[in-house]
Amino acid sequence: MRRVLTAAALAILITGCRPGAQDPADAAGAAPVTPQASTVDTTLLKDVIERTPQYLVGITFPPVANAHPVLAKALRDYADAARSDLAEAVEGAAASGQTGTPYDLSLNFTDISPQPNMIVIAADGSLYTGGAHGIPLIARFNYLPGETRLLQSSDLVADEAGWKAVSNYVRGQLADAVDKRLVEDDVPEADRAPIIKNASGMIDEGTTPEAANFAQFEPIPSADGKWFGLRFVFPPYQVGPYSDGTQTVDVPASVLLPHVVPAYRGRFTGG
Repeated sequence: MRRVLTAAALAILITGCRPGAQDPADAAGAAPVTPQASTVDTTLLKDVIERTPQYLVGITFPPVANAHPVLAKALRDYADAARSDLAEAVEGAAASGQTGTPYDLSLNFTDISPQPNMIVIAADGSLYTGGAHGIPLIARFNYLPGETRLLQSSDLVADEAGWKAVSNYVRGQLADAVDKRLVEDDVPEADRAPIIKNASGMIDEGTTPEAANFAQFEPIPSADGKWFGLRFVFPPYQVGPYSDGTQTVDVPASVLLPHVVPAYRGRFTGG
């Protein structure tokens, strides 16, 4: 019988969690919010490793973030939201007398910056609080050092027509990927129709033409030092079942440029 979580252990877990932090499940599908300069916490980010009979925590931060307080705060807030959810789940399990496999939070922030004029941080991890598998934690943080702020998808494409064009392109690519998997898996023709119908429903629901559905993205670097396009990242459940994992679609500049706001057209090849 595992010990019930002590107040001291819970206090350790909650340390650093901020009241009102964004739920990581919501954060995975929403753009990071750029904090105001007056709210920026200059405390250095440090990797976290915690282990108790009730939970495990492992969080790694990229060193580059500590040179940019606004970016560091965005990463800290995302991690704190995940830790807050874990603390709540652990407290609930202790109150109900549940025992079993320890809960787990694993979160890695990785610097995947394609070019020096922009810092791109990928957040990949999961939060396990029981059940068959953990909750995916997937996010992208695109920081512009020259502007001291995070770049949101809504900053790049501001009108409905633009998101309609992006949505149509992404849906086509995801549908093609489904067809390809069915062929590779040698699924009989007679069995494909219901699979395609179900997949199409999830794709359409997760890619309605609005910025919130395309909040997670990475610039695709080109040989001329600009962006060939944007790689949109879709966590499990957004456009497919958990078994499909995280999916990505590369949208080329030729699709984006007619709808990119003037201030950022120059960052794209051909812009």
